[in-house]
Amino acid sequence: MLTVNWHFLWPLLVFASLSAVGIRDLIQGHHSILRNYPVIGHFRFMFEAIRPEMRQYFFESNLDGAPFSREKRSLVYDRAKNIEGNKPFGTEYNVYAQDYAWMNHSMAPREAARNTETSGSGPHLSKADPAQDERLRVTIGGPACTQPYSASIFSISAMSFGSLSANAILALNKGAKAGGFAHDTGEGSVSRYHREGGGDLIWEIGSGYFGCRSETGGFDAEKFAAQATNPQIKMIEIKLSQGAKPGHGGVLPGAKVTEEIAEARGIPVGVECISPAGHSAFSTPLELMAFIGTLRELSGGKPVGFKLCVGHKWEFMAVVKAMLESGIRPDFIVVDGTEGGTGAAPLEFTNRLGTPLRQGLAFVHNTLVGAGLRDEIKLGASGKLISAFDIASSLCLGADWVNSARGFMLALGCIQSQSCHTNRCPVGVATQDPKRQKALVVPDKATRVANFHRNTVKALMDFAHAAGLESPKGFKPEHVYVREGSRDVLPASAALDWLKPGDLLIKDDIPGFTTYWAMADAKTFEPVKSLAAAREERHG
Repeated sequence: MLTVNWHFLWPLLVFASLSAVGIRDLIQGHHSILRNYPVIGHFRFMFEAIRPEMRQYFFESNLDGAPFSREKRSLVYDRAKNIEGNKPFGTEYNVYAQDYAWMNHSMAPREAARNTETSGSGPHLSKADPAQDERLRVTIGGPACTQPYSASIFSISAMSFGSLSANAILALNKGAKAGGFAHDTGEGSVSRYHREGGGDLIWEIGSGYFGCRSETGGFDAEKFAAQATNPQIKMIEIKLSQGAKPGHGGVLPGAKVTEEIAEARGIPVGVECISPAGHSAFSTPLELMAFIGTLRELSGGKPVGFKLCVGHKWEFMAVVKAMLESGIRPDFIVVDGTEGGTGAAPLEFTNRLGTPLRQGLAFVHNTLVGAGLRDEIKLGASGKLISAFDIASSLCLGADWVNSARGFMLALGCIQSQSCHTNRCPVGVATQDPKRQKALVVPDKATRVANFHRNTVKALMDFAHAAGLESPKGFKPEHVYVREGSRDVLPASAALDWLKPGDLLIKDDIPGFTTYWAMADAKTFEPVKSLAAAREERHG
């Protein structure tokens, strides 16, 4: 009787399998590396696939990693878990680097009340509730607004249901309710999960008009009014552009339009949905102002404003001229920097289109000051802002409050795997996969969202006290110092240009401003003069 020794069969099976793979590699025509290096060439693809994880977990230093370093991610995780974020042995930053920035402290700091708790694991951060501290809140609403909103100085930036999972939206909104701060819906409109959370909402309206969309894809006033008067909605934000992909529309394939997404956006289930690059409800700056006035009236007098990433300077100045000509003012403007995040965008848009936050925010603030309108309009800032220094430096450059998206995503448990666009988020934050969503436990993550907010604004208050200020609202350009290129170390008050109230209305020789002001017209987004003609006229 013939017996088979299975110990000899295993190597034969392995050899046969590798031979089959090698033959297939040699005859396929898609990958050159496999034709030249059959079998072993697959290791290249394997290492490439796990490269981000290998780098993040084994080779990345505390200051490496993009868009957020390990140090900054750890800061959010610790604050979300209510753990003290102290560190030993000094800073790891090169404080003499050209892009290093810092805040100056006072020799007479304010004394902050301490309310830390201890446990067997060591000191924990304060559990004091800052939600009602007026030093950490901003009242938004101009003279035409009959329902002004008291907003936290630090809130959740725009992230849509559809981009984020149901559990992520629910946890964010429950955290916002617990912490007394606002949650921007993103352009995907108000979902059942926002409503279930019960927290304050900023309803963002993009070019797709989701939640107030007509059958033809335009703006529907009746649908808008029906939703905007909901008490949970505190402000209305028109999205003109997004920092990470300004000037770019989008297409939601029919296969991704589930019943829940269709319900939130007011579109048919399973039907492809297009978001144009631009709005159809207005086509000129004056029409934008009229649209703002209409939304304010239809919402019952709630604050209405717009968000943009600064592009052509004359376009924003044309909007400011439209404010002056029409008498209509937005209640707020949110400036989004090109460093802002997104679930998916073309690489060229993400890397090379739009103005960074620092320059965009200072420009918008100065233009409003120069037109004599700054006191009537509140300014928000968004774009890679998660720490107390990020918030404070934005306040120094003109912001009244700050929004963060990825900071709160990290508080939910995001590990920066950068797989948001694949529907395979490993922690259930940016996915519509029901199984992956279950990894995100809503009560636990809602608590972490509230913790992150509370501990960050507490750190902001400590930062203000160290600078000798009673409140973060006292931060001015002279408090933040920057070193840019080969220039000397200067406070932002000297490194950047700052206009005085009404300057644009009475002066014609302000570098970086009056040339573009001459190109702007309230009736059109197009420049009414060429840049060369405006400069020639200015220097006459």
